[in-house]
Amino acid sequence: MIFIENLVKSYDSLKAVDSLSFEIKKGESFGLLGPNGAGKSTTINMIVGILKPDSGIIKLNGEIDPTQKKIRSQIGNTPQSLAIYEDLSAEENLLFFGKLYNLSGSKLKERVKYCLDLVGLTNRKDDMAKTFSGGMKRRLNLAAAIIHEPQIILFDEPTVGVDPQSRNFIFENIEQMKSEGKTIVYTTHYMEEAERLCDRVAIIDHGKILKLDTVDNLINAHGGKSSVIAELSPTQDIDTLSQYEIIDNKITIETDNPVDIIKELSALNITFKSIHIKRPDLEKVFLNLTGRRLRD
Repeated sequence: MIFIENLVKSYDSLKAVDSLSFEIKKGESFGLLGPNGAGKSTTINMIVGILKPDSGIIKLNGEIDPTQKKIRSQIGNTPQSLAIYEDLSAEENLLFFGKLYNLSGSKLKERVKYCLDLVGLTNRKDDMAKTFSGGMKRRLNLAAAIIHEPQIILFDEPTVGVDPQSRNFIFENIEQMKSEGKTIVYTTHYMEEAERLCDRVAIIDHGKILKLDTVDNLINAHGGKSSVIAELSPTQDIDTLSQYEIIDNKITIETDNPVDIIKELSALNITFKSIHIKRPDLEKVFLNLTGRRLRD
Protein backbone atom coordinates (compact mmCIF):
# COMPACT_ATOMS: atom_id res chain seq x y z
CA MET A 1 0.00 0.00 0.00
CA ILE A 2 2.80 2.46 0.97
CA PHE A 3 6.39 1.94 -0.13
CA ILE A 4 9.19 4.28 0.97
CA GLU A 5 12.80 3.83 -0.15
CA ASN A 6 15.86 5.95 0.73
CA LEU A 7 13.79 9.07 1.37
CA VAL A 8 15.85 12.21 2.01
CA LYS A 9 14.77 15.76 2.87
CA SER A 10 17.03 18.57 4.05
CA TYR A 11 16.46 22.16 5.15
CA ASP A 12 19.74 23.96 4.44
CA SER A 13 22.30 22.08 6.55
CA LEU A 14 19.69 20.17 8.59
CA LYS A 15 18.88 16.69 7.25
CA ALA A 16 15.33 16.24 8.55
CA VAL A 17 14.82 12.83 6.91
CA ASP A 18 17.88 10.70 6.29
CA SER A 19 17.59 7.69 3.93
CA LEU A 20 14.27 6.50 5.34
CA SER A 21 12.94 3.16 4.06
CA PHE A 22 9.86 1.16 5.08
CA GLU A 23 6.79 -0.53 3.65
CA ILE A 24 3.23 -0.53 5.00
CA LYS A 25 0.80 -3.25 4.09
CA LYS A 26 -2.86 -2.73 3.27
CA GLY A 27 -4.95 -2.67 6.44
CA GLU A 28 -1.95 -2.18 8.71
CA SER A 29 -1.69 0.40 11.48
CA PHE A 30 1.88 1.68 11.31
CA GLY A 31 3.46 4.01 13.85
CA LEU A 32 6.28 6.51 13.58
CA LEU A 33 7.44 6.97 17.18
CA GLY A 34 10.01 9.58 18.09
CA PRO A 35 10.64 12.90 19.82
CA ASN A 36 9.72 16.30 18.41
CA GLY A 37 12.05 17.13 15.54
CA ALA A 38 12.73 13.49 14.66
CA GLY A 39 11.43 13.90 11.09
CA LYS A 40 7.95 12.40 11.53
CA SER A 41 5.92 15.33 10.18
CA THR A 42 8.33 15.90 7.30
CA THR A 43 7.87 12.26 6.31
CA ILE A 44 4.06 12.57 6.44
CA ASN A 45 4.14 15.75 4.36
CA MET A 46 6.19 14.02 1.69
CA ILE A 47 3.85 11.02 1.63
CA VAL A 48 0.83 13.25 0.96
CA GLY A 49 2.70 15.39 -1.59
CA ILE A 50 2.91 18.64 0.38
CA LEU A 51 6.71 18.46 0.36
CA LYS A 52 8.91 17.18 -2.43
CA PRO A 53 11.73 14.88 -1.30
CA ASP A 54 15.31 15.70 -2.22
CA SER A 55 15.69 12.08 -3.27
CA GLY A 56 14.14 8.68 -2.76
CA ILE A 57 10.97 6.88 -3.81
CA ILE A 58 7.39 7.09 -2.52
CA LYS A 59 4.81 4.70 -3.91
CA LEU A 60 1.15 4.66 -2.94
CA ASN A 61 -0.74 1.70 -4.40
CA GLY A 62 2.11 1.26 -6.83
CA GLU A 63 1.93 4.86 -8.08
CA ILE A 64 5.03 7.04 -7.71
CA ASP A 65 3.41 10.51 -7.79
CA PRO A 66 1.27 11.04 -4.63
CA THR A 67 -0.15 14.30 -6.06
CA GLN A 68 -2.14 12.48 -8.76
CA LYS A 69 -5.87 13.03 -8.36
CA LYS A 70 -6.63 9.30 -8.23
CA ILE A 71 -4.07 8.89 -5.45
CA ARG A 72 -5.04 11.98 -3.45
CA SER A 73 -8.64 10.75 -3.36
CA GLN A 74 -7.45 7.63 -1.51
CA ILE A 75 -5.65 9.61 1.22
CA GLY A 76 -7.01 11.28 4.33
CA ASN A 77 -4.64 13.54 6.26
CA THR A 78 -5.00 15.00 9.76
CA PRO A 79 -2.09 17.44 10.06
CA GLN A 80 -0.72 18.86 13.32
CA SER A 81 -1.92 22.31 12.27
CA LEU A 82 -5.71 22.31 12.19
CA ALA A 83 -7.16 22.37 8.67
CA ILE A 84 -10.68 23.60 9.35
CA TYR A 85 -12.52 26.89 8.83
CA GLU A 86 -13.23 28.51 12.19
CA ASP A 87 -16.00 30.78 10.85
CA LEU A 88 -17.99 27.83 9.48
CA SER A 89 -20.08 25.43 11.52
CA ALA A 90 -19.03 21.80 11.95
CA GLU A 91 -21.57 20.73 9.34
CA GLU A 92 -20.57 23.49 6.90
CA ASN A 93 -16.92 22.46 7.21
CA LEU A 94 -17.73 18.88 6.29
CA LEU A 95 -20.01 19.92 3.42
CA PHE A 96 -17.20 22.08 2.05
CA PHE A 97 -14.53 19.38 2.28
CA GLY A 98 -16.91 16.79 0.87
CA LYS A 99 -17.55 18.94 -2.20
CA LEU A 100 -13.79 19.23 -2.75
CA TYR A 101 -13.86 15.47 -3.31
CA ASN A 102 -16.84 15.76 -5.68
CA LEU A 103 -19.39 14.44 -3.19
CA SER A 104 -22.91 15.78 -3.62
CA GLY A 105 -26.57 15.12 -2.96
CA SER A 106 -27.64 12.28 -0.68
CA LYS A 107 -24.15 10.76 -0.63
CA LEU A 108 -22.65 13.97 0.75
CA LYS A 109 -25.38 14.31 3.39
CA GLU A 110 -24.90 10.67 4.38
CA ARG A 111 -21.14 11.10 4.81
CA VAL A 112 -21.53 14.34 6.78
CA LYS A 113 -23.96 12.67 9.17
CA TYR A 114 -21.74 9.59 9.54
CA CYS A 115 -18.60 11.63 10.24
CA LEU A 116 -20.32 13.91 12.76
CA ASP A 117 -21.68 10.86 14.59
CA LEU A 118 -18.29 9.15 14.51
CA VAL A 119 -16.45 12.01 16.21
CA GLY A 120 -19.26 12.86 18.62
CA LEU A 121 -20.14 16.30 17.24
CA THR A 122 -23.69 15.75 16.01
CA ASN A 123 -25.17 17.87 18.80
CA ARG A 124 -22.76 20.71 17.91
CA LYS A 125 -23.09 20.49 14.13
CA ASP A 126 -24.61 23.98 13.80
CA ASP A 127 -22.06 25.72 16.03
CA MET A 128 -19.14 27.69 14.65
CA ALA A 129 -15.85 25.82 14.86
CA LYS A 130 -14.26 28.81 16.60
CA THR A 131 -16.49 28.11 19.63
CA PHE A 132 -15.10 24.58 19.99
CA SER A 133 -12.49 23.42 22.47
CA GLY A 134 -9.11 22.33 21.15
CA GLY A 135 -10.12 18.70 21.42
CA MET A 136 -13.37 19.24 19.54
CA LYS A 137 -11.49 21.02 16.75
CA ARG A 138 -9.17 18.02 16.51
CA ARG A 139 -12.18 15.74 16.19
CA LEU A 140 -13.67 17.94 13.47
CA ASN A 141 -10.28 17.90 11.73
CA LEU A 142 -10.41 14.10 11.76
CA ALA A 143 -13.95 14.09 10.36
CA ALA A 144 -12.88 16.37 7.50
CA ALA A 145 -10.00 14.02 6.69
CA ILE A 146 -12.26 10.98 6.24
CA ILE A 147 -15.30 12.60 4.63
CA HIS A 148 -14.40 11.01 1.25
CA GLU A 149 -13.87 7.48 2.65
CA PRO A 150 -10.10 7.27 2.04
CA GLN A 151 -8.32 3.94 2.23
CA ILE A 152 -5.12 5.48 3.66
CA ILE A 153 -5.39 7.77 6.69
CA LEU A 154 -2.43 9.66 8.15
CA PHE A 155 -2.52 11.00 11.70
CA ASP A 156 0.23 13.46 12.62
CA GLU A 157 0.33 13.86 16.43
CA PRO A 158 -3.50 14.00 16.58
CA THR A 159 -3.80 14.13 20.38
CA VAL A 160 -1.38 16.94 21.21
CA GLY A 161 -3.10 19.39 23.54
CA VAL A 162 -6.49 17.66 23.57
CA ASP A 163 -8.69 16.90 26.56
CA PRO A 164 -9.04 13.30 27.83
CA GLN A 165 -12.55 12.89 26.37
CA SER A 166 -11.45 13.94 22.87
CA ARG A 167 -8.32 11.81 23.16
CA ASN A 168 -10.45 8.76 23.89
CA PHE A 169 -12.80 9.64 21.00
CA ILE A 170 -9.80 9.76 18.63
CA PHE A 171 -8.49 6.42 19.87
CA GLU A 172 -11.89 4.77 19.44
CA ASN A 173 -12.26 6.28 15.96
CA ILE A 174 -8.87 4.94 14.88
CA GLU A 175 -9.63 1.50 16.31
CA GLN A 176 -12.90 1.45 14.36
CA MET A 177 -11.06 2.41 11.16
CA LYS A 178 -8.56 -0.39 11.82
CA SER A 179 -11.45 -2.85 12.12
CA GLU A 180 -12.77 -1.62 8.75
CA GLY A 181 -9.44 -2.47 7.07
CA LYS A 182 -8.16 1.09 6.60
CA THR A 183 -4.40 1.60 6.29
CA ILE A 184 -3.24 3.93 9.06
CA VAL A 185 -0.02 5.86 9.57
CA TYR A 186 0.24 7.34 13.06
CA THR A 187 2.98 9.67 14.29
CA THR A 188 3.43 10.31 17.98
CA HIS A 189 5.93 10.89 20.76
CA TYR A 190 3.62 9.20 23.27
CA MET A 191 4.73 5.58 23.59
CA GLU A 192 1.43 4.47 25.17
CA GLU A 193 -0.45 5.58 22.04
CA ALA A 194 1.86 3.60 19.76
CA GLU A 195 1.52 0.55 21.99
CA ARG A 196 -2.28 0.74 21.90
CA LEU A 197 -2.89 1.60 18.25
CA CYS A 198 -0.07 0.27 16.09
CA ASP A 199 0.61 -3.17 14.63
CA ARG A 200 4.21 -2.21 13.88
CA VAL A 201 6.29 0.74 15.02
CA ALA A 202 9.31 2.45 13.48
CA ILE A 203 11.34 4.20 16.16
CA ILE A 204 12.74 7.31 14.49
CA ASP A 205 15.30 9.85 15.66
CA HIS A 206 17.27 12.51 13.74
CA GLY A 207 15.54 11.44 10.53
CA LYS A 208 16.66 7.81 10.76
CA ILE A 209 14.81 4.63 11.67
CA LEU A 210 16.58 3.04 14.62
CA LYS A 211 14.41 -0.08 14.80
CA LEU A 212 11.21 -1.29 13.14
CA ASP A 213 9.10 -4.21 14.38
CA THR A 214 5.95 -5.15 16.24
CA VAL A 215 5.55 -3.58 19.68
CA ASP A 216 6.07 -6.91 21.45
CA ASN A 217 9.20 -7.73 19.44
CA LEU A 218 10.71 -4.30 20.08
CA ILE A 219 10.10 -4.57 23.82
CA ASN A 220 11.39 -8.14 24.01
CA ALA A 221 14.54 -7.32 22.03
CA HIS A 222 15.40 -3.87 23.38
CA GLY A 223 13.28 -3.17 26.46
CA GLY A 224 15.68 -4.68 28.96
CA LYS A 225 14.68 -5.93 32.37
CA SER A 226 11.48 -5.53 34.35
CA SER A 227 11.52 -3.43 37.53
CA VAL A 228 10.10 -4.42 40.90
CA ILE A 229 9.10 -1.26 42.78
CA ALA A 230 8.42 -1.69 46.49
CA GLU A 231 7.14 1.31 48.43
CA LEU A 232 7.90 1.09 52.14
CA SER A 233 5.40 1.78 54.88
CA PRO A 234 6.03 5.23 56.43
CA THR A 235 6.64 3.55 59.80
CA GLN A 236 9.15 1.03 58.47
CA ASP A 237 12.66 1.17 59.95
CA ILE A 238 14.91 1.43 56.87
CA ASP A 239 18.06 0.64 58.85
CA THR A 240 17.28 -3.05 58.37
CA LEU A 241 17.39 -2.61 54.57
CA SER A 242 20.97 -1.46 54.09
CA GLN A 243 21.48 -3.95 51.26
CA TYR A 244 18.99 -2.03 49.07
CA GLU A 245 19.13 1.45 47.59
CA ILE A 246 16.14 3.41 48.87
CA ILE A 247 15.00 6.55 47.00
CA ASP A 248 11.84 8.45 48.00
CA ASN A 249 10.96 5.60 50.36
CA LYS A 250 11.00 3.12 47.46
CA ILE A 251 13.16 0.16 46.56
CA THR A 252 13.56 -0.36 42.79
CA ILE A 253 15.21 -3.53 41.51
CA GLU A 254 15.74 -4.35 37.83
CA THR A 255 15.50 -8.06 37.16
CA ASP A 256 14.74 -10.80 34.65
CA ASN A 257 12.82 -12.67 37.35
CA PRO A 258 10.44 -10.25 39.12
CA VAL A 259 8.52 -13.04 40.86
CA ASP A 260 11.72 -14.23 42.58
CA ILE A 261 12.47 -10.69 43.75
CA ILE A 262 8.98 -10.31 45.21
CA LYS A 263 9.46 -13.58 47.09
CA GLU A 264 12.81 -12.29 48.36
CA LEU A 265 11.28 -9.04 49.61
CA SER A 266 8.31 -10.85 51.18
CA ALA A 267 10.68 -13.09 53.12
CA LEU A 268 12.21 -10.05 54.87
CA ASN A 269 9.17 -9.79 57.14
CA ILE A 270 8.90 -6.02 56.76
CA THR A 271 5.95 -3.79 55.95
CA PHE A 272 5.44 -2.49 52.42
CA LYS A 273 2.82 0.03 51.38
CA SER A 274 2.78 -1.48 47.87
CA ILE A 275 4.79 -3.75 45.57
CA HIS A 276 4.32 -3.77 41.81
CA ILE A 277 6.09 -4.89 38.66
CA LYS A 278 6.83 -2.41 35.89
CA ARG A 279 7.48 -4.24 32.66
CA PRO A 280 9.55 -2.68 29.84
CA ASP A 281 7.72 -0.45 27.37
CA LEU A 282 8.54 1.54 24.24
CA GLU A 283 9.81 4.41 26.37
CA LYS A 284 12.43 2.02 27.79
CA VAL A 285 13.21 0.76 24.28
CA PHE A 286 13.88 4.32 23.08
CA LEU A 287 16.00 5.03 26.16
CA ASN A 288 18.08 1.89 25.59
CA LEU A 289 18.57 2.71 21.90
CA THR A 290 19.42 6.40 22.26
CA GLY A 291 20.44 6.98 25.86
CA ARG A 292 17.66 9.53 26.35
CA ARG A 293 13.92 9.61 26.91
CA LEU A 294 11.32 10.38 24.25
CA ARG A 295 10.49 13.72 25.89
CA ASP A 296 14.10 14.87 26.49
